[in-house]
Amino acid sequence: MKHLAIISILVIIFTLLANYFLQSVGLLPVEASEQATVIDKLFNTHFWIISFLFSLISVVVVYSLIVFRRKGDDEDEGDGKYITGNNTLEVVWTVIPLITVIFFSFLGAKSLAATKVIEPEALNVNVTAGQWYWFFEYPDFEIKTDTLFLPVDRQVKLTMTSVDVIHSFWVPEFRVKQDVLPGDNFVKELYLTPTVVGDYTVRCAEFCGGAHAYMNSPVKVMSKEKFQDWVDTELGNQPKDPVSKGQKLVTQNGCVGCHSSDGKEGVGPTWKGLFGSTQKLSDGSTVTVDEEYLTNSIVKPNVQIVAGYPANVMPSNYADLFSQDELSSIIAFIKSLQ
Repeated sequence: MKHLAIISILVIIFTLLANYFLQSVGLLPVEASEQATVIDKLFNTHFWIISFLFSLISVVVVYSLIVFRRKGDDEDEGDGKYITGNNTLEVVWTVIPLITVIFFSFLGAKSLAATKVIEPEALNVNVTAGQWYWFFEYPDFEIKTDTLFLPVDRQVKLTMTSVDVIHSFWVPEFRVKQDVLPGDNFVKELYLTPTVVGDYTVRCAEFCGGAHAYMNSPVKVMSKEKFQDWVDTELGNQPKDPVSKGQKLVTQNGCVGCHSSDGKEGVGPTWKGLFGSTQKLSDGSTVTVDEEYLTNSIVKPNVQIVAGYPANVMPSNYADLFSQDELSSIIAFIKSLQ
């Protein structure tokens, strides 16, 4: 009983110390959403269990090595008692972990349900993921951007889809994460409520190809007043001339990630000097780059591929994403790069 009391006290002390260490080293980034508060409570419960199990095992092992080690004058006492089994001990170490796992399953389900509570006044944002960019559309305001702007203390409903492979939307400070799948039948939704004004980054948490590590986009959480100012500014600053409008469209939709406007080589052909030039295609034929060819290359990107460039890289949903007027503006911008 003396040894049991000492071990129990040491386990309690080292559990407190281990948990203090885990809480103080900054394992988790700043808690910046209502969902993060719920999830961090679950994390903290895990930290307590981890601290206790680590202390229990370490204290018993170290204490036994020091206190119960064989000393010089014990050599003649022979081996210790041979124990073949203990049914009570086996039941205990089976039942307790089982109860612990069930308990954490309950906590996990409860936390998951709390992150999926829907508020009627949620801000709608459509999220499109592609290799390797994020694109955001605000249907209530008809605004499109490659930066996610969010008002603080207002729930946001993210409706997400992918144009190519599986991606995963993740802002570490918000904690919640959602896989983004290709296809109209696999549209995913994610709800979050930012609580801390600041700049963050949305990352792709699913390996999606060669530039996966660079698939990041800024996230700006601002006060409700500043968010409304941003909306008003965006609505008042929509470019009128086709060239400027086309330039904004290709920037917002990630096109500049594959096509340069200054002659540099990329995943796709450079736009500089492209219009009016003669290009050799992958099937050996040649084509003069005119408005018809550019339109077909945007809405049917895998039909006429320029020789030397890979197929099945450019998203195939631009026919649905761009209106005829927007397509004309993009072509006008490409034509201007002579």
